[in-house]
Amino acid sequence: MAVHRKRFRAEEAIVGEMPMPEMTDETAPMHSEIMAELRAIRAQMARNSHAAHAAPASTEAVVAQEVADTRAMLETYRAQIEQCEKLKVELDLIHDAINRTKREIATLHGKSFDGGEMAKVNGELGAVVGGTEQATQQILEAAESIDQAASALSKVDSVDQQKRLADDIQERVISIFEACNFQDLTGQRISKVMGTMKFIEQHINAMMDIWGGVDAIKAHAPQIVDTRDEDAKLLNGPKLAGDVGHASQDDIDALFD
Repeated sequence: MAVHRKRFRAEEAIVGEMPMPEMTDETAPMHSEIMAELRAIRAQMARNSHAAHAAPASTEAVVAQEVADTRAMLETYRAQIEQCEKLKVELDLIHDAINRTKREIATLHGKSFDGGEMAKVNGELGAVVGGTEQATQQILEAAESIDQAASALSKVDSVDQQKRLADDIQERVISIFEACNFQDLTGQRISKVMGTMKFIEQHINAMMDIWGGVDAIKAHAPQIVDTRDEDAKLLNGPKLAGDVGHASQDDIDALFD
């Protein structure tokens, strides 16, 4: 069945009395499909518009999260860099301490521990021992001769013999005075040895100061174990001035009061 559409006056004015096409029953389903498509397009456009309005808010949230993550990562890297800088400072200090210790050891080896210097020190100490022994022997022989001459002097009556004995005693006394000159040479030799020992001590103390001082070194010192026998433990030599742990003469005298 044909469907008659109403004609508008504008159409009549333009096209005149031209007959209008009639909508048949076949065109009715097409019209419905077109309208359905238009509604679908309108709904799609509405969804796109809503997504367009919602997208900026979602993008801002993502950007903010990425910025926060980046800042956290930078803070982590900054903390790690600070730790690396501190470690570098400590390593530089250790490197400097090792180099300074090497210089001290090289100085000791070059001026104190090489063959010539140590041989000189040993020679000086050997000369002290030999000179002391020789002077002691000379003094003892002179004292013995003086004792013998004094004993003979009391028994002789001859003036000539008394004079010869007196001259002999005087000669022996002079010999004792000459032998006592060993102490001057001994003092000079020991002063040289002490100078070398002080030089060594200064550089060893410098190395100890490099690594934290005496207290820091003591913490690494091994325990001292006395392995001497019973008699050897008593052979400590003469007491020096200021030594503690020794009995004085007054303490010994007090035992007999």
